[in-house]
Amino acid sequence: MMPAMSEQSTPQPPPQQQPYPGYTERMVPRPRDEMRDYQGRGLLDGRCALVTGGDSGIGRAVSVVFAKEGADVAVAYLSEDEDADHTAKLVRGEGRRCHLIRGDLADEDHCTQVVAETVRELGRLDVLINHAGTQAPADDLTEISTEQWDRTFKVNVYSMFWVTRAALPHLPDGGAIVNTGSVNGLRGNGTLIDYSATKGAIHIFTYALAKSLAQRGIRVNCVAPGPVWTPMIPATLPADKVERFGEQVPVSRWAHPDEIAPSYVFLASGQLSSYYTGQVLSPIGGETHPG
Repeated sequence: MMPAMSEQSTPQPPPQQQPYPGYTERMVPRPRDEMRDYQGRGLLDGRCALVTGGDSGIGRAVSVVFAKEGADVAVAYLSEDEDADHTAKLVRGEGRRCHLIRGDLADEDHCTQVVAETVRELGRLDVLINHAGTQAPADDLTEISTEQWDRTFKVNVYSMFWVTRAALPHLPDGGAIVNTGSVNGLRGNGTLIDYSATKGAIHIFTYALAKSLAQRGIRVNCVAPGPVWTPMIPATLPADKVERFGEQVPVSRWAHPDEIAPSYVFLASGQLSSYYTGQVLSPIGGETHPG
C-alpha cells in the first residue's frame, strides 16, 4: 500500500524557474515519481505499453507502476535524456523491458515511427498512454501567437490523434487507451487559454473514440489531473506562480505524480475497469465539476 500524502509532505516550493522542458533533478522539492511504496499484483502481466511523455512526472510514475504490475514499457520523450534514462532504470529494475524513443511528437512522421518502433522492440502493443503535453502561459489572448497556438495543439492534440491512429491496427480487441486531460479542460484557465482548449478537446476526443471502438472492446478513458508537481511547472510558470502552485484547490496543496499514476493502472486494467469506457477520471484535490 502507498502511504497517505499529507499537506506536511507537500511543502510549497520556493520561487524557481527552469529552461523548457524542465528536469526533475533541479526541482525543489523533488517530486515523488518513482512509486517506491507501491506493490503490484500482476494486473498488467504480459502486457506491452507505450507511454508518451513518459520520461518524468506523471509519465515516469505511470511507466514505473506499469512495470510493477507486469508490463514492458516503451517511453517516448522530447529531449530530456537524463530523466528518460532514470525512468528506464526504474522500469528495468522491476525486471521489465523499457525502450526509449527520443523525438518531437509534434511531427506526424515521428508519431508513426514511435508506434512502429514500440511494436518492433516489444513485440506487441496492448496499452497506449497518450500523456505528452506542453503549455505556455499568457496573461491575455492577444499575447498568444499563431505559432504558440499551433504548437500547443500539435503537441497536445495532433500527436494524440497521430499516435492513436498508428496504434489502432496493433491494439488487440480488449486493449486500452488512456489519455491525459486536465482540470483546465473541465473549467478553463485564464492564463492557459490554448492549453485549456486542447485539454477540452482531449476530453471530447476520448468520449468520441470510446464510442467508435466499443465494438472492438477497446476501452478509451482519460485522466484529468489537477495541480501536480512535475518539471513542466517550473519550466513554464513564472517563479511567483510556482511559489503559490496548488493553493487554490480545496485540499490546499499540489499532488505528487505517485498520487496520480494509480488512476492509469485502474483504467488500463480490464480486471479493475472492464465497464469503464468514455470516462474522464479527475484526481483534482476536491474540486467538483459537472459531467
